[in-house]
Amino acid sequence: MAGKQRNRKPAAGGRWDLSKPTTWRRQHGGFTQPFRDADPDTRVVVTHRRAIDLLARLEANGTITGEMHDAGDMFLAQFRAAAMGTVRVMPLLRVAPATGDTLTERAAGARRKVGEAMDALGGPASAAGSCVWHVVGCETSIREWASRQGWGGRPVGHAQAQGILVAALGMLVAHYGLDGNRPVRRGQTTKSQATVSVV
Repeated sequence: MAGKQRNRKPAAGGRWDLSKPTTWRRQHGGFTQPFRDADPDTRVVVTHRRAIDLLARLEANGTITGEMHDAGDMFLAQFRAAAMGTVRVMPLLRVAPATGDTLTERAAGARRKVGEAMDALGGPASAAGSCVWHVVGCETSIREWASRQGWGGRPVGHAQAQGILVAALGMLVAHYGLDGNRPVRRGQTTKSQATVSVV
């Protein structure tokens, strides 16, 4: 039995208003103010609206710094390149069974970098690692991650989950070396660790 068909009618003038986001899109996040720019190919002036993601909202509120936003963007880019959270579909042209799907060098390098970042956060089972994996990598909301994540049988509150994300982004800033220091690799010691071991 087929589902109920919805009547899709254009706006009152008989045409769709394509200059505004749809109702469905507006309920899934905010947008910047529209700005007009010339299309580089056709030189036609068009109106752009950019979708605001979670990290941009946190930076606009002053909850995180620009370096934390950049670290989150770097992790997301590596996560996407590693193809760790994507849904895979069957290709239109089938590959011969003997060749199979192989992991590209780019994806393998991205997986190694994601693994190093997760190690810097304490692993995927830690609070920081789990939060960054789900909220930044898989792009779920903080509230959804907090309701699914439990610590000792108790759910994590939204404010605590946001604090975990802010702390984890701070750790990623240090890992990627965005704070002015060199990024720390596995097996290396930081300056603070070296001074502690000398004393």
